[in-house]
Amino acid sequence: MTAALEVAVRCHIGEFDLDVAFSAESGVLVLFGPSGAGKSLTLALIAGLIRPDTGTIMINGQAVTDCDRRLFVSTQQRRIGMVFQDGLLLPHRSVLDNVALAVRQASGRRERRTVARSWLERVGAEDFAHRRPASLSGGQRQRVALARGLAGDPALVLLDEPLSALDAVVRRELRQLIRDVMITSGVPAVLVTHDHEEAEELGDVIIAYSEGRVTGTRIVERPPPPPPPGGDRDGPQRTGPRCPD
Repeated sequence: MTAALEVAVRCHIGEFDLDVAFSAESGVLVLFGPSGAGKSLTLALIAGLIRPDTGTIMINGQAVTDCDRRLFVSTQQRRIGMVFQDGLLLPHRSVLDNVALAVRQASGRRERRTVARSWLERVGAEDFAHRRPASLSGGQRQRVALARGLAGDPALVLLDEPLSALDAVVRRELRQLIRDVMITSGVPAVLVTHDHEEAEELGDVIIAYSEGRVTGTRIVERPPPPPPPGGDRDGPQRTGPRCPD
């Protein structure tokens, strides 16, 4: 089986030296460790936001970074969905348009909005499709950010501490939503967290980080996931409850 992601890079920024290597086949890969360990820097390298000094990054068997060959595929061409800690939604756009702007696989405003609406429904956010981000709670914004990260038919989704700014009750609820949506969508994901409980609940594989190095890798034992609804990842089904967050 071709790995969904293969990373072997070294990157020196200031006094910090990152030197890591790992791979992921499917499911949710968690980068776990304290702040400053290099987890978010790794996501930036995978996304193509930063160039490493040496090494390679491959997505679905295709090189997107290869320093020896001077190959560097742009972020826009890597087919990566991204979910950040604060959502980073466009404040002057509606929720629906924020998600529709990420849709790559449909042409025309109506078609993109149709895809966007289906993903908002899947994450339980369709009721505020026409609201602006400023009117949403933190949990609601992260639901929208998750829908946006998946709406563009990505090969890989990167989630950088997506729940760390939320209160404990909302974090617990959204953990289950993220887990359900990622597994039923069939899209591999890399998630960064420093929360042990979050890592255990969300991850299929947990990679421990410390001071720019991988210090351990562990497979989380889980029962086999159910097949995607209808056997088709392209037909979104609601996987999380609709709630006010």
